[in-house]
Amino acid sequence: MDSNIINPNHKLNFDTQRSFTATFGSHCRETLFPDDPFRQFKNEKGWGRLKTALQYFVPIFEWLPRYNLKLFRFDLLAGITITSLAIPQGISYAKLANIPPIIGLYSSFVPPLIYAVFGSSKHLAVGTVAACSLLIAESIGDEVSANDDPKLYLDLVFTAAFITGIFQTALGILRLGILVDFLSHSTITGFMGGTAIIICLQQLKGFLGITHFTHKTDVVHVLQAVFKQRHEWRWESALLGFIFLVFLQFTRYLRKRKPKLFWVSAMAPMLVVLVGGLFAYFAHGEKHGIAIVGHLHRGLNPLSINRLNFDSKYLPATLKAGLVTGLIALAEGIAIGRSFAIMKNEQIDGNKEMIAFGFMNIAGSLTSCYLTTGPFSKTAVNFNAGCRTAMSNVVMAIGMMLVLLVLAPLFSYTPLVALSTIIMSAMFGLVDYEEAYHLFKVDKFDFLICMAAFLGVSFISMDYGLILSVGLALLRALLYVARPATCRLGKIPDSTLFRDIQQYPASQRVPGVLVLQLGSPIYFANCNYIRERILRWIRDEEGGPDSTQVEHVLLDLTGVTSIDTTGIETLLEIHRMLDTRGIKIAIINPRLDVLEKLTRSHFVDKFGKESIFLGVEDAIESSLFFLKKDTSTE
Repeated sequence: MDSNIINPNHKLNFDTQRSFTATFGSHCRETLFPDDPFRQFKNEKGWGRLKTALQYFVPIFEWLPRYNLKLFRFDLLAGITITSLAIPQGISYAKLANIPPIIGLYSSFVPPLIYAVFGSSKHLAVGTVAACSLLIAESIGDEVSANDDPKLYLDLVFTAAFITGIFQTALGILRLGILVDFLSHSTITGFMGGTAIIICLQQLKGFLGITHFTHKTDVVHVLQAVFKQRHEWRWESALLGFIFLVFLQFTRYLRKRKPKLFWVSAMAPMLVVLVGGLFAYFAHGEKHGIAIVGHLHRGLNPLSINRLNFDSKYLPATLKAGLVTGLIALAEGIAIGRSFAIMKNEQIDGNKEMIAFGFMNIAGSLTSCYLTTGPFSKTAVNFNAGCRTAMSNVVMAIGMMLVLLVLAPLFSYTPLVALSTIIMSAMFGLVDYEEAYHLFKVDKFDFLICMAAFLGVSFISMDYGLILSVGLALLRALLYVARPATCRLGKIPDSTLFRDIQQYPASQRVPGVLVLQLGSPIYFANCNYIRERILRWIRDEEGGPDSTQVEHVLLDLTGVTSIDTTGIETLLEIHRMLDTRGIKIAIINPRLDVLEKLTRSHFVDKFGKESIFLGVEDAIESSLFFLKKDTSTE
């Protein structure tokens, strides 16, 4: 019997058939352009379209024409504040990457200028980050020693930054930000926590004044090195470091208790550097085992384009460092930018951010900078300081330029123990115990992914920890595909709604009719499971305490977004199997993509249009009609 006789006003549309070009274009738009970035060009013509395009691709042209002195006052204060943080962080993280400290200062001059032009975030502050600095040191240090051949090591660092820039730009232009999505929140939480632990332990070298240390980054080797070199421990360095660390932690505590005093915490690292430098100069710290940074020469970034090294012998190491750090930098920078944008009810374009990060790392690699992104600490300070636009990055770049031209030599006496305490204090905030506990309470598998990254980074290596965590996350995604959610539907009393009977126990079953809902694409990976699960539903229905003979099986495909040829053959197989048992099967509300494939494969012709319905209510009415007809016939 045709379903249209049951309810002629509700018809399933079999006539809509799109061409391959239309289907392919639709899928590409949804995959690559889910945010419909070109919607703003639709109503523009001529010069207006060119102007809109320029503002879209180069965001500075969007906000700069509206810029005024009132906004600049806020950005000036924020820029000066983050400059004071960028100086000690730049020197500290450069030492963490085993490169000259001046490179850390260079990296806060050119990249922020590039980001101010192409970046879409108003609050993101550009700079170096500890995790990527350590990962660069680990990846390239395995191939070339920073102590034995510092020039080649630095060349490879610049090359890795160049590869990172190309990689990030390509992802943005091709709109492949989906790759960043594979670094889940759980993975990032665990990775950052594990990185913070090993970075803190590595800073014991500077904290205790040790001169000989391991190049390994895992907890076991670092602790072995610390206790093996007990004869090199210097109590003077440890005492000074303890004082600095207590001071820094106190300022962080003060900022949490009184958010308006954020500037105290922001200025604290610079104060530690200045006080430590004065102490080392007047007390002749080097004679007492307190090592200092050493000479920092004046001048702006020299070009490093001639230092890029693509020798096949070292290319695997630079590729590994560039791609892995580039992906982590994107995930961290975009996540941080979005977090602060949400606080202001704003949005940022992830693909624009990828292009901006890529451009600034390409430009940075050619001007003696290493990898930069949007660090959380500096961005938080920038946000709390009241920045209004990306002009705060320009102010920071100008401030850094003045430091490089005039003040750089003054930081030559900065004690390494001061830099170690600055890094340790910053890392303490990255071990997010509360978030890990939250993951444990909400989702045990997410917690497992988090701990895989944390323990892998801490006890094996950073790259293996990341691979292990991402692998578990992908395994979970595959399990969702291979074992899709299925449920039996029942009717909610006094309504036309059909819902999961396990979630709504009061929902009513229809005798003789089994309504099942499939909640994922039907692919080759889950076809066997779906077939066996449907048969098990039938066995459970017929063999349970309230057993009834199943005469109709209705499959609600509302949640099935796609189907492949194996899935189509599986539906036909289920149809044949049930038909031999005298059970009729019907399909409810297949989506457009699914219905098109079912039609092209001639499934609809074999299955019958009369067995495909628009809604559950129509399908049940048709089933009940047949049940009554069969009963009256008997």
